[in-house]
Amino acid sequence: MSDTYDLAVVGAGLAGMSAALFAGDRGLRTVQIGNAGALLFSSGLLDLMGVHPIGAGRTWSDPWAAIAAVTRDLPEHPYARVAAPDVRAAFAAVVGALGDAGLAYGPPGDRNCEVVTSVGTVKSSYCVPRTMLPGVAALAARTPCLLVDFPGVREFSARQIAETLRDRWPGLRAVRVAFPPEASGGEAYTAHLARALELRAARAALVELIRPHLGDAQAVGLPAVLGIRRPEAVAAAVAAALGVPVFEIPTLPTSVPGLRLKEALERAVAARGVRRVMQNRVVAIVPEAEAFALHLDDEVPGSPPLRARAVVLATGRFMGRGLVADRGRVREALMGLPVVQPASRAEWHRIDLLDPRGHPLNQAGLEVDESCRPRDETGRPVHPRLFAAGTVLAHHDWARMKCGAGIAFATAWAAVGAVVRATGGASAATDAPPSGAAS
Repeated sequence: MSDTYDLAVVGAGLAGMSAALFAGDRGLRTVQIGNAGALLFSSGLLDLMGVHPIGAGRTWSDPWAAIAAVTRDLPEHPYARVAAPDVRAAFAAVVGALGDAGLAYGPPGDRNCEVVTSVGTVKSSYCVPRTMLPGVAALAARTPCLLVDFPGVREFSARQIAETLRDRWPGLRAVRVAFPPEASGGEAYTAHLARALELRAARAALVELIRPHLGDAQAVGLPAVLGIRRPEAVAAAVAAALGVPVFEIPTLPTSVPGLRLKEALERAVAARGVRRVMQNRVVAIVPEAEAFALHLDDEVPGSPPLRARAVVLATGRFMGRGLVADRGRVREALMGLPVVQPASRAEWHRIDLLDPRGHPLNQAGLEVDESCRPRDETGRPVHPRLFAAGTVLAHHDWARMKCGAGIAFATAWAAVGAVVRATGGASAATDAPPSGAAS
């Protein structure tokens, strides 16, 4: 049994999880190291492409046309590194894996859809959890709708949403019901409510609290608390009892949809035989003759490091600590790779905090070639078997362009495909993980 993996994926956000999924599907003996906690900050929505150019604030209903425009106008953007059919294949593969893991998404089609947020704004996104889809339809049709919130849930106000959307959606009404009935008036947590609503008695109690307020409502909107592991079944049960469609509205981080996404991805990756070293962090990656040595922060002195023939860096930017900033420059944290960034710290930010163009620092990251290999200062690949994917890449502002999930999936797909080409595919030792590996 070999002591070396085919691939080490460093990172456990959307890009890291996607790379691990794709590697498992390709039969690569893969180890994934990282903390998936950042996924808890996800809204659960999967953006493909929504805004371009950023400064003009142009929104696109057709994300594929937007991607074509971006690759034409911004040839260094990560989407320019991935063929459009591969972007589609990557997105479909992740959505399919999530569905198999119990978290169903829709549509997706060829259009972005509009989703109401917890502060009453409307967000454009490509792919949304199915528990939110009735809300997409209700918003589009301006259906008379009752919005429900609960005392103690500070990040969600039905009244605020209704008031903010009054002109656009005049058929909205808001009500607050005392759920759970035994609530003492303190702060309530959405994850606790979601777990409670997986019980039939709790759902029945909620239905009885909502029913007297239905009136002419043809749909009911709730904060995203309809269960953790089986939200579709919980939503269907509440809708059947009320006699109208029920939909979820994403809440502020940390959110139940983010928790669902994290857990579903973890189940999907584990089902593919990927070895996962979670709640741990890579502190150094050292190239060797035939592999990379990956040193962990809780490594026992004298013990051998993890080794892999190839590495995909999916470490994110500042939140994921893939990039770190000091007083003068931005650095890549693990290998000291060159980082594309403004020439001086004075150019990191614009004068206006809310400048619609965003800040130059938002586009800092690693420069990669067509195989998603980080480049050095001369433009050459740093190492033939070192790859990068996700937000750690340069030349994009995923938050403003509404393309975070799409970039994560597409570049992870491209990176894993390049790993297969660079290494010749899976090694012969596939029956078990290397000796000494942690789970």
